[in-house]
Formats: sequence, structure tokens, C-alpha cells
Amino acid sequence: MVKMLKFVDLPQAYPPKEDSESRKKKFKEIYEGFIKNKAKEQSSRCSQCGVPYCTVHCPLHNHIPDWLKLAAEDRLEEAYELSTSTNNMPEVCGRICPQDRLCEGNCVIEQSGHGAVTIGAVEKYITDTAFENNWIKPIKLSAHQIRSESIGIVGSGPAGLAAAEQLRKQGYNIEIYDRYDRAGGLLMYGIPSFKLEKNIVQRRISYLEDSGIKFNCNIEVGKDISFKEIQNKHNAVLIATGVYKAKKLNLEKSFSNMVPALDFLIASNKKGLGDNVPDFDSGELNAEGKDVVVIGGGDTAMDCVRTCIRQKAKSVKCLYRRDKENMPGSAREVLNAEEEGVEFLWKSSPKDFIGNKTIDEVVCSRMQLSDPDTSGRQVPETVKDSDYKIKADMVITALGFDPEDIPKMFDVDELKVTKWGTLKTEFRSMMTDIEGVFAAGDIVRGASLVVWGIRDGRDAAESIDSFIQAKNQYLKQAL
Repeated sequence: MVKMLKFVDLPQAYPPKEDSESRKKKFKEIYEGFIKNKAKEQSSRCSQCGVPYCTVHCPLHNHIPDWLKLAAEDRLEEAYELSTSTNNMPEVCGRICPQDRLCEGNCVIEQSGHGAVTIGAVEKYITDTAFENNWIKPIKLSAHQIRSESIGIVGSGPAGLAAAEQLRKQGYNIEIYDRYDRAGGLLMYGIPSFKLEKNIVQRRISYLEDSGIKFNCNIEVGKDISFKEIQNKHNAVLIATGVYKAKKLNLEKSFSNMVPALDFLIASNKKGLGDNVPDFDSGELNAEGKDVVVIGGGDTAMDCVRTCIRQKAKSVKCLYRRDKENMPGSAREVLNAEEEGVEFLWKSSPKDFIGNKTIDEVVCSRMQLSDPDTSGRQVPETVKDSDYKIKADMVITALGFDPEDIPKMFDVDELKVTKWGTLKTEFRSMMTDIEGVFAAGDIVRGASLVVWGIRDGRDAAESIDSFIQAKNQYLKQAL
């Protein structure tokens, strides 16, 4: 039996991080994996709280203290089984979840000043070890376990993949439809490889394929196949498309060197995967040799600035209208960006752009934060006569994402949307106004975290199973 509560004697330690000069030259994950003894040691720092706030503040309510104890006792296969009982992609969450805002940020020993247990790094270590030791086996169903019903899922991001796995475990036949040439959604094309290497995503997709889930890629619903066809083919449908439409600045004219963040990141990821990317090769979506300005303060903005550094940009500046303490992105990502040479212009907002068809300079206004209102929120206000200019060969807008017009894209007027453009669903069942059609993830919630997508996908799978079971029961009674 391993003694826990070692946080008093053992200092907090994260896996080694590659130095900034080396790591900014390549698109590789910057953190090494834990070695066995270090993972056991750090897991043993857990205080095994009676009320584990790490679990409370995890959207998936992972059994964190329990699998930390198992890891400390070197019972890693059991630790993986417990971890995966609530999370379909622990190896992904361990890499990209903002633990500083979720589990680790709410760790009791973090609040006591001893430094949080390094939960994310241990989670990553457990699952990577499980894959390496071939403990993770594809879902195998016997003949009597395979159901006659099939489920169609539109979108192969975190919500779609989580729902697919959960429903496959229930014996359903699953088909996924995705517009891109590879499955994974933003895990594949939106998140840079220095945070999540693509072989990690491909490994998870291969596991799902080996489990009998069918992926139909390069299929755009509304063009290559109608939504009605998908409905007619399946007993239920889940829409998990995510949100991809970039929020725009309110400008009177357009500039060829102002690009949306996602276009920039997708081009970079496709290039890294060995694809032919004409817009990258032409320089339109390539930061090499340029003075780049990124507008925004979330994790997508951090992905963009750090990608620019690796593309050998001449300079990279990040404009954000609030201060560092109020930045929505992960504090660790901001630190990594600063180490790699990104210049942050805090409390600055773009006012105008100088140039004809291309931007030459960005006119910025300095901002100040108002006194907190009744909710504690501070509003950015422009400082009078504070304008200044910065040179720009490329401007990347990372202002967030809005939903695409799904009813129009799918040519299905019966799908209803909220005032924010997200799909409208019944709160508990997650069903849209069309019977048997469900929706989950960002297309319902709005742009959010991967971990919330997984949670929504799991909940949707449960609702779909309940719907089909209830429908079958009704039909039996009617006969």
C-alpha cells in the first residue's frame, strides 16, 4: 500500500519542457512524458479529499483521486479502466485541457499553497502507457449484442466521437459523416501539433474504426448527401458539427492579408500532414518572414501566435483589449508564447487599418478597464488620444466562432435555432424539434472546450439509446 498525502514532503513537478529556442523550430509537443517513478511520485501527492474539488470542476466528473491512487500504487491498467469509464479521450484531455482553470486550478493542495497535483500529465501518462502495452482493445460485440438499429452522426469532433463510442458499446451500428478528408474535426485540423500531435488523434480514430464504426469522410451534408437521406438510412441522427464560422471585425472594406484564425490553422496542420496546400505555398496563409498581428486573447489566438513563431515570422504581436489577468486563454499557453518570443500588447484594441488592398499598419487604441460592476466584471474603455501604429504584413483574427446556418446548409427548415444561431434542443433529451434528430457539442453549446464536447457526446448517446428503447417498447405494445 502506497502512502498518499505526500504533498507536504514532495514538491510539485511537471514533466520536463523543451527549451524555447529548440521547440519553436518544430511542430512537436513541448512536454515530455512522465517516466514511471515520477508519475507514481506525483500521484502520491494527492490529498484524497473527502469532497474532491478536482472532480467537481471537471465537466466529465472524472474520478481523479481514485485513479491517482491507483497510479501511485503502479496499478496502471486499473487506473486506465477507471479513467476511461468517464472519459472517451483521456490522452487528449491530458494534453489540451486547461487544467489550470479546471481540475488543477481547484485542487485543494493548490489552494493551500503546496502546488496542485499534476493531474493532466498523469492522465496523459496513464493512457499513453495503456496504448503502449496494448491494454486498449477495440470494442468486440458478439452476434447477439449487435443491434439492428443504426445511428448516423454528422461531425467527427469530440462530441461526435464520444457519442459514437458510447453507442457502439451499446451494440448500435454507427456511421459518421464528416466534410473533411480526415476524421477528428478540430482535434485534427484546428489544434496545432505542438499541443496535440496528429498521430495521437489518428490512433484514437483507428481504435474506433477497429471497433466497427464506419467513417464517411469528404462528405458534406447538403451537397454530397442530403440530410433526408441520412435520416432515412438511420434510426436516429446526431448533429455534432461544431462551430466554424469566424467572428469578424466590423470593417467597411476587406484586405487580402487579413485571415481568419481557423483558415490559418487548418492550412498549417494540413501542411504538417503532408498535404498540398496552395494557399500556404503562395504565402497567403504562411507567416514566414512577416510582421504578424494576431487579434484576440483566447486559446485559438495562442495557437496562432505560437504557430507563427514556428513558421519563422519576422515578428509576432498579440493584441488584446483587456489585461493579462483577464485573458480567457490558458495561463500556461500565454507563458509558453511569451517564452517563444511573442509580444503581447495588453489593453490594446484595433481601431483602424492603413492600406489599400493589403494592410500595411494597424492603428491601435490603448484601453483601460472600468471599475467592476455588480457582477465584478470590468469593461474595456478607450483611453482618449492614445492611438499608436504597428507594422503588419499579416493580420490574423481570432475573435471566436459562430455557428453556421445549419438549417440552410442541410436544407431542413424544421431545425430551429436559438437567438445565437445554435441549434435548439430540448434541454434534457438533447432532441431537436425533429423526432429522432439530436444535437450536441458546440453546435448547441457555442464554442467551448474539448472536454465539454466529450461530455455532451456522452449525454447525447444516453438520450439516443433511451429514445430508441422507448420507441421499440411502444411498437411492441402496439402489436
